[in-house]
Amino acid sequence: MNKFLVTVALGAIAISAGAAAQAPGGGRGQRDQTRAEVQQRADMFFQMMDANHDGTVTKAEAQQALASFGAADAGAGAGASPGRMGMMQRMVDRLFATTPSVTQQQLEALMLARFDAQDLNHDGTVTAAEREQSRAARGGAAAAPAGTTTPTQAQ
Repeated sequence: MNKFLVTVALGAIAISAGAAAQAPGGGRGQRDQTRAEVQQRADMFFQMMDANHDGTVTKAEAQQALASFGAADAGAGAGASPGRMGMMQRMVDRLFATTPSVTQQQLEALMLARFDAQDLNHDGTVTAAEREQSRAARGGAAAAPAGTTTPTQAQ
């Protein structure tokens, strides 16, 4: 049952990320997102990765969730999208770069800090234009914006 829930949750995240990437504004553009949506996505992502429901996620749990998603996606005949899997793998690598485990609050703080850095006019919504401006300011890098807290800093 847990594998099924993890697969469904990862699938929902990947599908929403894939659909958002096809939004107007080019291949890198995404639809507008509110701070509340990002917090909700962080919570859903955490729940899907916390396989043993102990309130912390280890890198092993996160990798297991990614593997389950990749296998389920391939089993459905769709084939795991290398772009989606790569994006999710980079997120996991970034999340666990400095800590062996994270709490839900740490994951929320990390994702909301990234959102806040991209919300250039501080209106609670990140538009595709703000996202592109933020990306350009970072030199087009996929890394987290300056000032983003790591999970250990977010405690």
